[in-house]
Amino acid sequence: MGVSKRQAIENKEAIVTAAEKLFRERGVADVGLSELTKAAGFTQGGFYNHFKSKDALVAAAMDKAMEDGANLLLAGFDAAHAKAADPMRQYAEWYLSTEHLANIESGCPLTAYAGDVRRLGPEARQSYAHGLSWNIDQLAALMDGESPQEKRKKAVTLFSQMVGSLVLSRAVAEAAPALAEEVLDDGRRQVLQAIAGAA
Repeated sequence: MGVSKRQAIENKEAIVTAAEKLFRERGVADVGLSELTKAAGFTQGGFYNHFKSKDALVAAAMDKAMEDGANLLLAGFDAAHAKAADPMRQYAEWYLSTEHLANIESGCPLTAYAGDVRRLGPEARQSYAHGLSWNIDQLAALMDGESPQEKRKKAVTLFSQMVGSLVLSRAVAEAAPALAEEVLDDGRRQVLQAIAGAA
């Protein structure tokens, strides 16, 4: 008896979810197909029923990561509005927190994949670029400014500082925890000052 259409969709989703977790933890290049299929509970033959190549899986995992990241961002904005808080300030405080530092598995995908993306296939790179641009647009909408271009420039600057601080802090978190904390804390302080100054 064949696999139902619904079961096939669920199987594909299981592979993408397992892949995204492994890619975030270890990087795309360090995860092989045999490990991916084992983590998802499939054989390599089962994998090829859903994806023509690892690149196709990487693109699907990137799409899922960007969608999850968008939902995370919007949920944070909704939570801030619900308690009459500044959504940009609350987002920056969360983004540059020790909790987010440790949450590679389900935190912001733009940070998690920053070191990998330039070595990925064109579809995955395009998905990442689209996700980055969308995030900047969402943040720009929160900025004060006389024109959309000015707001976008502010959003690019602030988000670049946030991503850079988190990437560098994660890079040294195991080797130099005090330095990681310094980078994260100082980055957060500077970003929050910039947000306060912009307001």
